[in-house]
Amino acid sequence: MQVSVLASGSKGNATFVAIDGAKILVDAGISATRIKKALAAENVDAADLDAVLLTHEHRDHVAGLAVLSKWYHLPIYSRLRTLASLPISIQQAVVPSDLHPVDGAFRLAGLRITPFSTSHDAADPVGWRLSGSRTVAVCTDLGFVTQTVEAAIDGTDVLVLEANHDPAVLQGGRYPWPLKRRILSNRGHLANADAAWAIARMQHRPKDVFLAHLSQENNTPDLAYETVSGILKKQGIDVPLHVARQDEAVRLN
Repeated sequence: MQVSVLASGSKGNATFVAIDGAKILVDAGISATRIKKALAAENVDAADLDAVLLTHEHRDHVAGLAVLSKWYHLPIYSRLRTLASLPISIQQAVVPSDLHPVDGAFRLAGLRITPFSTSHDAADPVGWRLSGSRTVAVCTDLGFVTQTVEAAIDGTDVLVLEANHDPAVLQGGRYPWPLKRRILSNRGHLANADAAWAIARMQHRPKDVFLAHLSQENNTPDLAYETVSGILKKQGIDVPLHVARQDEAVRLN
């Protein structure tokens, strides 16, 4: 198994997962050139990807999709409403036969892939659970952790989980109030402490956790790590934490 968060944050998100020979990209929110180079650094040719899984249609998750699709014509999977809500420039660039709307679990390249609903202000956002001999879940962009999310992330070997902001930093920051209210809402983004408690509540915890989608304005890698690890430590929980970065890949082999 190989997991590499190629980029994660407010400016763009992309995660590479390899299990049992299957090669999957979750989101393409950075440039196609950067994705190609980042995958090459992982000894992976972008042309060999089995699929791109989209969590939702916001730009920081699809910005590189049009060019990536023109270059490689990769199968693209997501909910129907997400695919229908992609920016017009992407819809015009993608060959319709490359778009695969899904609802429940399906098989791909030997893996069982399951989309699960998340609470975010997008058309029909999802997280993804990829299962083979090992299991990985990618769950970012959610205002709170629902029972559906709890069930989907439980029992994974590796979890990529949003730790977007510190509420005190956000509330004291320079964002306009409507944006603060959106982020803090149950369809916004997950706070550091909420990410920690989501891990603490898991019945079968992962062997490794990536803290992802950190806000550049309202969080720092140190703050996210210290908040999450501090809560887990007080609960007697020891889970290795890896903080994803916006401008460089963070990998787990």
